[in-house]
Amino acid sequence: MSRWEENIRKVIPYTPGEQPNQPDMIKLNTNENPYPPAPGVEKALREMDTDTMRLYPDPTAGELVHAIAKNYGLKDEQVFVGVGSDDVLAMSFLTFFNSQKPVLFPDITYSFYDVWADLFRIPYERPALDENFHIRTEDYFRENGGIVFPNPNAPTGVEMPLEEVEDIIRHNPDVIVIVDEAYVDFGSQSALPLIEKYDNLLVVQTFSKSRSMAGMRIGFACGNEKLIRFLNDVKYSFNSYTMDRTAIAAGVAAVEDKAYFDETCNKIIETREWTKKELKALGFSFQDSMSNFIFATHKTCPAKELFEALRGQHIYVRYFQKDRIDNFLRITVGTKEEMQKFIDFLKDYLK
Repeated sequence: MSRWEENIRKVIPYTPGEQPNQPDMIKLNTNENPYPPAPGVEKALREMDTDTMRLYPDPTAGELVHAIAKNYGLKDEQVFVGVGSDDVLAMSFLTFFNSQKPVLFPDITYSFYDVWADLFRIPYERPALDENFHIRTEDYFRENGGIVFPNPNAPTGVEMPLEEVEDIIRHNPDVIVIVDEAYVDFGSQSALPLIEKYDNLLVVQTFSKSRSMAGMRIGFACGNEKLIRFLNDVKYSFNSYTMDRTAIAAGVAAVEDKAYFDETCNKIIETREWTKKELKALGFSFQDSMSNFIFATHKTCPAKELFEALRGQHIYVRYFQKDRIDNFLRITVGTKEEMQKFIDFLKDYLK
């Protein structure tokens, strides 16, 4: 080994979901929205003046911040935006988790959390979910350097009731609690109303799922003005121009079309509930998902076998070869037509 390698920061990187590109595929593996963005997004992009691309974008992304704040009844100073919620969460880890005490997040959760913790040299512990994949709130009442968890959780889809979320926040007044709400718009209750009550709460959301804009990379955080100011201080010390002009324009258009947002979310919820019934009839079991995916296991057929069989038919779902969840598949909710083809294949394969 070369001597210079002794000074390299080595981490085990996050593994993103596979991105196949086949004309006949059914892509149910990365929790993308099966419907296009709001019509106003296309209009905003078509009407952009390309001459402005020679100029730097607004470093504050002020128009987008204002649109988000207005949509949620907040002040602009309570909103932070970034390049997808991953960027927002990474900035939040870097900003708020600087104690020598361990940060807490579940053992089964979004697998970027431990990557960021390792990257930024943040100590952490992962309290185990119970046998039904629920967070035990009492596991988060001990001394710690901060807390982060998704609600609904990923990859399980389980929602923690808001009173339990608040119980965790109330027991941890001396650290920052981050609630990652990437999937909240599919029938769950947001913790956003609590940010006026708790100055240590940061709520993070994304445009990637419910607003059909995974390819545009827009995420945001909401909290009290002091938290947002600290986040911006770190952002400006890292990259002043995180949001490009196209993202700002498209993001504003997406937020402003509430009717389309409600319509597509409701379609996904309806298809999810139909898919649950069909899966149960085929011998699958799962916790009650409140996200845009279902985390399911079959009573007799191993998950790895099903994953490979589906893949052979260009139907892509997500399989995690990890402790406790290596016999589960995470199935994104697609269109009704896509889910019908998925169910039809399972009926034929499992008979």
